[in-house]
Amino acid sequence: MFSDIAPTYDLLNGVLSLGVDRRWRAQAAHAALANVPVGGSAVLDVATGTGDLAFTIKGQRPDVRVVGADFAAPMLELARGKAAKRGVAIEFVQADGTALPYPDGSFDAVTIAYGLRNFADPDAGLREFRRVLKPCGRLVILEFPPPPVGFFGAIFRFYFTRVLPRLGGIVSGAPGAYAYLPESVLAFFTPAALEARLRAAGFAAVEYRLQTFGISALHVADASSSRSESDND
Repeated sequence: MFSDIAPTYDLLNGVLSLGVDRRWRAQAAHAALANVPVGGSAVLDVATGTGDLAFTIKGQRPDVRVVGADFAAPMLELARGKAAKRGVAIEFVQADGTALPYPDGSFDAVTIAYGLRNFADPDAGLREFRRVLKPCGRLVILEFPPPPVGFFGAIFRFYFTRVLPRLGGIVSGAPGAYAYLPESVLAFFTPAALEARLRAAGFAAVEYRLQTFGISALHVADASSSRSESDND
């Protein structure tokens, strides 16, 4: 499904989010990099797609080695093309997020943007992210929680379930993919439930905050209980 929509993926992300997705990713990159030391550091972006979050991370910290991993080869081809065009050194590898091809403790930070709900076993993914993190590493998750209650939530639910699938299907030529998007969000964990699953996966310090009236949620989970004061910037 993601291979089919790869050619129009970047365009629709921007259009359907009205460009707000760039701010969400910038906040995620800042949180991921808060504890990453200078020199010899590495960040893994799982379900990287066409690499937008990976590029944001590299833009904020050019000194850090950034690796983008994804299951869909066509997405990775587009990501590599963007990297070549921009002259940015990012490694893009095809990999399963529940069985990453890296030794224990390989990365200072792991990120994933709007991909966890697509895992057949999200808990296995969380455990795998924990495995490849260094002892003081950090996991940052961007995800769409079920729409919030209230007036704004009702408006967003209408847009998300009626307008977005139709528009996405017309532009991409893959209506099934954009019908799947709201279905997967409505069935996903609430932010509090995801926080509990992160703790169950072995993360000692977990917190989350909602973005743009609860449309998106940013979870930050540390492998240890320490939390840098820079997170409050």
